[in-house]
Amino acid sequence: MRSLPTILKTELLAESDWFQIEALHLEFSNGQQRVYERLRGSGYQSVMVVALPDPHHVLLVREYAVGVEQRVLGLPKGGVEGDESPEQAANRELMEEVGLRAGRLRELGLLTLAPGHLCHSCRVVLAEDLQPCTALGDEPEPLEVMRVPLARVPALVASGELHEARAIAALFMALSNKSGI
Repeated sequence: MRSLPTILKTELLAESDWFQIEALHLEFSNGQQRVYERLRGSGYQSVMVVALPDPHHVLLVREYAVGVEQRVLGLPKGGVEGDESPEQAANRELMEEVGLRAGRLRELGLLTLAPGHLCHSCRVVLAEDLQPCTALGDEPEPLEVMRVPLARVPALVASGELHEARAIAALFMALSNKSGI
């Protein structure tokens, strides 16, 4: 396996409360030098929840996504706060966004998004044994919650209605899992 490039210099190009844009001056093992830019977060950790009310359905939410300026179909998700574990954060997000809590939670793995340019990862958590329980969240408006047959997910992807890459990958992780789904 090749060694990682050497970082010769890091420059801060721009910054907001949420992000930093950095330029990294790199030297590769063959002597080639390049400058790469990346969007670095503020250390924000996140979770995405595959909530199964039963073995044949998944809960999807539709919410406004400012990056694409439309309402997007996806999975419940949010940030990990303080000393929360990914499972605790997933349960809190479920209560805030869907009005349910899980009796059984299991982390399925980690997803990255555009790792060539973004320093962001998301933990995927499977939530089962769901019971009613609400908590006040930070959403500016209530989310549309949909109970969707798992068998319908490929059609939603094929039609373009479900296009959020992390949600598609998280659903694949859950469907590939050995829990009998």
